[in-house]
Amino acid sequence: MRFPDAVEFALASLGKRRLRTFLTAAGVMIGIGALVSMISFGKGMQKNITRAFEASDLFTTVTVLAGGAEMPGTDPDSRRPVTKPSVRTDAVLDDAAVAALSGIPGVAMAYPDIGFPAMVGFGGEEEFRLVRVLPAAAAASRAVKIKWGRAYASDDEAGVIVSRTILRRLGEKDPAAAVGKTVRITTVSIDIGKLATLNIGAILSGQSSPVSQEAYEFPVVGVMEVSAFGGEAGMTESAVMIPPGTAKRIKRLPFSSVWDLFRMRAGTIGYSAVTVKLRSLGDLAAVRTRIHELGFATFALADQFDEITRAFYFMDMFLAAVGMIAIVVAALGIVNTMVMSILERYREIGVMKAVGASDGDIKRIFFFESGAIGLLGGVAGCLLGWAVSQVINRVVNFYAARQAGVPYVDYFAFPVWIFLGAIGFAVLVSLVAGLYPARRAARVDPVVALRHD
Repeated sequence: MRFPDAVEFALASLGKRRLRTFLTAAGVMIGIGALVSMISFGKGMQKNITRAFEASDLFTTVTVLAGGAEMPGTDPDSRRPVTKPSVRTDAVLDDAAVAALSGIPGVAMAYPDIGFPAMVGFGGEEEFRLVRVLPAAAAASRAVKIKWGRAYASDDEAGVIVSRTILRRLGEKDPAAAVGKTVRITTVSIDIGKLATLNIGAILSGQSSPVSQEAYEFPVVGVMEVSAFGGEAGMTESAVMIPPGTAKRIKRLPFSSVWDLFRMRAGTIGYSAVTVKLRSLGDLAAVRTRIHELGFATFALADQFDEITRAFYFMDMFLAAVGMIAIVVAALGIVNTMVMSILERYREIGVMKAVGASDGDIKRIFFFESGAIGLLGGVAGCLLGWAVSQVINRVVNFYAARQAGVPYVDYFAFPVWIFLGAIGFAVLVSLVAGLYPARRAARVDPVVALRHD
């Protein structure tokens, strides 16, 4: 039997049993659709997170940490990995250290991570937030995604950058309209004069307190768009960003938490961390070596990129395994369909063998039938997976935009190899599922088959 004849025979047989063929192919379609959706989701997440890191210069960012004890209550096994050879416990991240870090070859800029607690008010609403002090050069970088307005022009400009999220929480739905309006920042400070003449009785009675509140008002110069996959450490958590020169004129506590006091060295608290921006990723090794020589520890996300990629591989494998469960069920459906086809065509198989069809010809016909079912289900499954993913993507984006103002994001990625691989896998599974029915059909005795009623 020629190859085209076997194909024609197989397709004619499937055409005679359209409903059964459709239902069997539908099982393959659902399995492939689930597989395509899950793998494309894993690839989409990997693509979006990697792109967000690259856009935010996270791979060229090094966080410098002072030596000393770790934060209390921190699980050593869950802490972020920090490289700290030859760390000095007496090294303080002060202004002199920041200047030294800025002068290292390969460093584009270095600035301390400063934040202070404050009540942020806009209109008639108010909310407790951590205000971040950010230099104008860093605010103008692509790490800060300012979509409405602009970054402040200098470190002394009396203006602030706010996030779209805090505006929504404070009742402003239109971020463009917020540019030029006033934000109120209320801080807490300690009155040294009252502290010197501390009267415990007056404090307990509420007549006197060394703690006072100060309110400041600043115009909004820019509104930062919120990224669905984050950005530079601290950017997405900060509701308000203020230039360092302006921040120095604000009365506030010299620390953001009690733990900052435990980092005090020689009467100086120092900064909790310093962010170092590299000129290129190739400068990472040399810059980090120089930082370690200064006695500080470092953390670089670029070191963990291999671990991040490996985590994505495991996630892809898990999602693929879940999707393959439906494929296994569909394969059992193919076996059942082909076995039922043998019983129904028992006499027909006997006639074909009686007129000269070999066992190989019979196997080939049933292989083509199972392969055709897999091909049909694979193509339809790719279309189903793509369509379902688009619906889910739109629903998630609608909810995220409505609740948090997150911009539109494609959570699914569909490279060509996903579709080609899914179709090929569907055909392969179908052929494997057709092995037993094909061998059973080839073993049919033509004499017994011709006598079969």
